[in-house]
Amino acid sequence: MEKHYTGSQVKGVSTGTTILAAVFDGGVVIGSDSRASIGGEYVSSKTINKVIQVHDQIFCCMAGSLADAQAVTKAAKFHLSFHSIQMETPPLVISAASVLKDLCYKNKDELQAGFITAGWDRKKGPQVYVVALGGMLVSQPVTIGGSGSTYIYGYVDAKYKPNMSREECLQFATNALALAMGRDNVSGGIAHLVVITEKGVEHVVVPGDKLPKFHDE
Repeated sequence: MEKHYTGSQVKGVSTGTTILAAVFDGGVVIGSDSRASIGGEYVSSKTINKVIQVHDQIFCCMAGSLADAQAVTKAAKFHLSFHSIQMETPPLVISAASVLKDLCYKNKDELQAGFITAGWDRKKGPQVYVVALGGMLVSQPVTIGGSGSTYIYGYVDAKYKPNMSREECLQFATNALALAMGRDNVSGGIAHLVVITEKGVEHVVVPGDKLPKFHDE
């Protein structure tokens, strides 16, 4: 029998996700999985890159409605590009986080999107900011988000240490994503990671079959 769906029954695409960022000694790692879902049940894409570059050394991860998050990051890129031209200097990480916060707050009744913003700037070095649904802005040394994050709070609390080395932090982030992707049905695919330091930006992609395994899958 053919089914017909009304507008109220059609659910938008969500990033149904695991996102994280962590500060280490001299830099920051930000990363995510690569799945998008509809209604928290159907995986609509396995190849979404949720780590978005909004300026040279500033990136953000998105969670919530994919369309909303993409619209906000596109607007944020424009604001930050214009800001850097006006000021004749790269924007601060807090400036990028504030732009995202303002966009989310001013449109809080229409948007369902949250962000983790991470980067390095000349004033404060490596930083991580959380822009929650509705526009709340919080600075944290390490943060996780998305549906998969509920499975790894204990791991993050136990394993994150201030002033880790680059290699230690990268392994910590990879392990956290692998644990979440192994448990959350709408997190998975590959791990997208970006390492940001004073020297520049490094992209790291870990295929699903190369992720560490902690239990039988």
